[in-house]
Amino acid sequence: MTTSHAASVAMSWSPKECPMSSSPFQIDDARFMHLIAPSARLDELYSGCRWAEGPVWFGDLGCLLWSDIPNQRILRWSSDAMGGGAVTVFRQPSNFANGHTRDRLGRLVTCEHGGRRVTRTEVDGSITVLAESYQGKRLNSPNDVIVASDGGVWFSDPTYGILSDYEGYQAEPEQPVRGVYRLAPDGQLARVAEDFLQPNGLAFSPDERTLYIADSGASHVPDAPRHILACDQRDGRLSGRRVFATIDEGIPDGMRVDSQGNLWSSAGDGVHCFAPDGTRLGKILVPQAVANLAFGGPRRNRLFITASASLYAIYLAVSGAKTL
Repeated sequence: MTTSHAASVAMSWSPKECPMSSSPFQIDDARFMHLIAPSARLDELYSGCRWAEGPVWFGDLGCLLWSDIPNQRILRWSSDAMGGGAVTVFRQPSNFANGHTRDRLGRLVTCEHGGRRVTRTEVDGSITVLAESYQGKRLNSPNDVIVASDGGVWFSDPTYGILSDYEGYQAEPEQPVRGVYRLAPDGQLARVAEDFLQPNGLAFSPDERTLYIADSGASHVPDAPRHILACDQRDGRLSGRRVFATIDEGIPDGMRVDSQGNLWSSAGDGVHCFAPDGTRLGKILVPQAVANLAFGGPRRNRLFITASASLYAIYLAVSGAKTL
């Protein structure tokens, strides 16, 4: 993956173990013991962001990309043989990029607050717009994005990027609802879910028969639910919407699913892990509020965590669900 905006000078940063008075793990259910490495430490890989978001792992390149939204940049952490790495700027300005994923050909797909659009970065660094309007009106500010095995691009469209000039450009929303969209392989865009306060993180179960949707509306409406919804997914259509889990600290934002179908969600005090039946198994306690996460590393058993100003990582005993 190349880009004409990439910087060649690495920013010096040495990984350091986070100061924790005890284990970074909170165990709520015995099943959690089989998912964690009790002796694993939480490492801070980089600090200096204003709001770190949207991590995505590139296994073929041995690097992680993530967004620093207010600073208008996408950063790249490149791993070394010892598990550490160097950080460089992948793109700046980033158009207030937020969530990222990869499509079925390994290309970077990005939600941009600034352009109120979803884009794809081609292998030569050029940018293709995938979606920027629906029924003749601009999208609000696409936030999180995932790509299904059929090539369909699913993304959430809350209003965070237009609420102020901090993470985008302040504007009035044009879409009457805050929804979730699916861009079909044939290019047709459909709103597949709506009636959220602020739809945010998205994740599929390993068989893609369940779509998880985080509603983070409690960020601005304190008494709002702080829950993750689950919907049945068949052929690009959703049904059976239900509450899957509730976050007891902070709000749910980005999410990922492991190879056993457990859901790992961001939260105010770290990362919360839920079994497929919705039972909370435990937490990874992080010193800063977590926005998003991604499985990575050569065996996909290292969880990368974007939290406020920093990028963290911790090794687990389970790998992420199979993706590119």
